[in-house]
Amino acid sequence: MTPNPLGIILLSGTHEQAHFAFSLAAAAAALDRSVVVFASGAGCRALLADWSGLEDVGRDAVVRRRGVAGFGELRHAALETGVRFLACDAGLRAEAIDPTALQDGVEVAGIATLLEAVGAGQIVSF
Repeated sequence: MTPNPLGIILLSGTHEQAHFAFSLAAAAAALDRSVVVFASGAGCRALLADWSGLEDVGRDAVVRRRGVAGFGELRHAALETGVRFLACDAGLRAEAIDPTALQDGVEVAGIATLLEAVGAGQIVSF
């Protein structure tokens, strides 16, 4: 992994924002960058085993019909390339999401964990 980690903060629970965040995560990981996706609030829905609670989830079928990777494919690619997924403890509580509903491999953590993982790297938010 390169010494320039990328932190992606996902606050939005919309399919469009989550789709792009995971596109970015998978692409950066494919370029051998260390990537951490930190979801909080409504963004935590993107880390659920069943992500059908994303707003405008029907958009996924549309983008796949148009030849674009769907959300599930992007999330799988990100997992396969070593992207680290963090669900904000406070964000889960604020959205009344049970941590046991998270996708396997998702860690429950706080902002300090994100900052420690990214260090002097880049952070973008959606």
